[in-house]
Amino acid sequence: MSNPFVVAIGRLTRLAARLRGGGSALPGLVVERLSPRFMADTLAQLPQGVLLVSGTNGKTTTTRIITQVLEAQGLKVFTNPTGSNFTRGVVAALLGEVDWRGELHADIAVLELDEAHAVHFVEQVRPRVSVLLNVLRDQLDRFGEIDTTAELLGTVARATTETVVLNREDPRVRAIAETLPESTDVRYFGFAEGLSQLFPDDESLHDGHESRDVHVSSALARHTPHADVRLDVVDGQQVAYEIDDTSYPVTLQLSGAHNALNAAAALAGVRALASAEHPIDTGELIDALGTVTAAFGRGEVLKVWGRPVRITLVKNPSGFRSSLRSAEPRECVLIAINDAYADGRDLSWLWDVDFSALRKRGVSAVSGVRAAEMALRLRYDLVDVDTVEPDFAKALAHVLNDNPGLPVRIFATYTAMLRLRRELGQYTTVTRMGE
Repeated sequence: MSNPFVVAIGRLTRLAARLRGGGSALPGLVVERLSPRFMADTLAQLPQGVLLVSGTNGKTTTTRIITQVLEAQGLKVFTNPTGSNFTRGVVAALLGEVDWRGELHADIAVLELDEAHAVHFVEQVRPRVSVLLNVLRDQLDRFGEIDTTAELLGTVARATTETVVLNREDPRVRAIAETLPESTDVRYFGFAEGLSQLFPDDESLHDGHESRDVHVSSALARHTPHADVRLDVVDGQQVAYEIDDTSYPVTLQLSGAHNALNAAAALAGVRALASAEHPIDTGELIDALGTVTAAFGRGEVLKVWGRPVRITLVKNPSGFRSSLRSAEPRECVLIAINDAYADGRDLSWLWDVDFSALRKRGVSAVSGVRAAEMALRLRYDLVDVDTVEPDFAKALAHVLNDNPGLPVRIFATYTAMLRLRRELGQYTTVTRMGE
């Protein structure tokens, strides 16, 4: 089927979906059925190929950082900014960028892919560079064991044509290097040894006796390779990276140690793209990094009546715990938990999060489909909850009206985050995802 016809049908489907308030992936699903090669053929037009980002945590933020840093280098970047990280989401994003003939006017694609769908993606499109972030217990009702998730990332790595960037600090990700052909360039990002307490893994969430190498017995998993980009300093939003034996300090607009590490991954990914024809200046990368703002729902800050409302996506124990560490003492807290497919049906992981950091301030409201269960979980950690309100609009109104002048922090699962952003649109301007 010709590209002009496919593009026309896809765009009409996208318009209809928007008018009905539907999801961003529907047009992609329609186009995949009409033209299974549409994605591969369109991305093959890019002179600098595809950089793929995958892993359990940090995909959206890392993708955003890479995209904005490359744009600061003068490149035209195609990406999937809505966070729809299935292959059909990539196709839907392409429909918004190609011309009527199906031609994509960009230099490079930077794409985030869900771990399972990344495997389907690389069957059609082999990325030039892959950045693999971590393997954590996230949506085990979908993926089963975390070793299965690690194997999915290994498949992506083995399909990569040039460079694979691995998280040195995650033994399951680090061990992927052993499975790669000698022709693959392997690079690492990581953090200085003194920062390990800022990055708890799944095994150490409740006791400090487990090794970070648990369940991974290879020699490489126990070895600490050199990091192409190493996070050395985290002092609030003042951070520093060691690159080529030089320290580069920068003030991030992103908050949280986890985002500082995401930035290290992004820098390593961008550096992997450098070539004689396209050199990259490290100082310019650091300057651009300091201008990157948070993606929607990933530490995004909105203003309501002059007070900041910070939205943080949570979806697994280590990510939630890291986010709790970044909460400011004066913030009043709203926790919103749903159990839709996109959130993960099995929310038993909430019992592996230590909520004691909220004990002194308490929680202003819990909301969402699983509000009652969340309130019970907090009670076990002796955290007081002011209001249990499943209705998002009412819970948000309570937090805003009963805590005048105080900053607000929202911790939410994916669909709960989307709904709360919509409700916040009643109080302030909320940009559409990807804008």
